[in-house]
Amino acid sequence: MQDILQTIIENLVDNREAVSIEKIEEDYKEIYKVKVAPEEMGKVIGKQGKIASSIRTIFKSLGAKEHKKIEVEFVD
Repeated sequence: MQDILQTIIENLVDNREAVSIEKIEEDYKEIYKVKVAPEEMGKVIGKQGKIASSIRTIFKSLGAKEHKKIEVEFVD
């Protein structure tokens, strides 16, 4: 799952080396914290948060398939 998220984020930004994803696992929940270069955060979030919302929707549906709750957070 983390590989899919990594691929999506790396294709949105120019500086691929600055992308880092931290995975935190709890009982039935996975949280992915995505960090990118500060100047590229806008590319990942998109206008009015549409890209970030789409990414979260994809991972919620993937999580439902595996009976897990998956959250994607974008941190500075």
